[in-house]
Amino acid sequence: MFIDSHCHIDFPELSDRLPDILQKMRDNQVSHALCVSVTMPEFPRVLALAESHPHLYASVGVHPDYEQTEEPSVDDLVRLAAHPRIVAIGETGLDYYRLSGDLEWQRDRFRTHIRASRACGKPLIIHTRSAADDTLRLMRDEGAGTVDGGAGGVMHCFTESLEVAEAAMALGFYISFSGIVTFKSARALQDVARAVPLERMLIETDSPYLAPVPVRGKTNEPAYVRHVAEYLADLKGVPLATVGDVTSANFRSLFGLSAAA
Repeated sequence: MFIDSHCHIDFPELSDRLPDILQKMRDNQVSHALCVSVTMPEFPRVLALAESHPHLYASVGVHPDYEQTEEPSVDDLVRLAAHPRIVAIGETGLDYYRLSGDLEWQRDRFRTHIRASRACGKPLIIHTRSAADDTLRLMRDEGAGTVDGGAGGVMHCFTESLEVAEAAMALGFYISFSGIVTFKSARALQDVARAVPLERMLIETDSPYLAPVPVRGKTNEPAYVRHVAEYLADLKGVPLATVGDVTSANFRSLFGLSAAA
């Protein structure tokens, strides 16, 4: 069995096909998926998916790409995270790739999410792009890691260097690989995936984006996380079942879920 640790099936590219999406998950042995929040106005529909389907979970948070949107307070996030179907805070983090200028608002938002994670004890889903140094600095400064009494979390859709991965793992974070790792152009990332221990790894689609080989170019969906697992199994020279079992156990451990959940 496989678990998609990060998807956006509430997005319009997928939401109109929900019965088909869920059936294809079953057909490809994808037992669970985590539907990740990106803005507060859209959070209710993310939560509704998790409330309606026992094998779907949800997070609460605001993505760093959205500047002109409702800013949650620490109290807001902690209150919403108390819902039993909410297993994480995020996605949150820093993204200097798409935006420029004074991005202190991004850093303030990230601090808010880290503080909420510490307050409620639920792990962070961290997005970082072209901002690894500041991301790690704020994680350390705000005590995001389990080594500092935080709830830890996952570096989602990881594309950074092995040094960044090692720094995040030293703080108690998991590293999640998406379909990007299957791309021919992603040789540096493939080297990182070889080096990251399977026991510190999650798999994801980030659907509807970043469909893996051999379905690259299609609209991505949770069923395709199996292809990420297949690629990592080949890359690391282990059985596919091992990748599925270990990453699923990692998911449950990180998000505090029982094997029966």
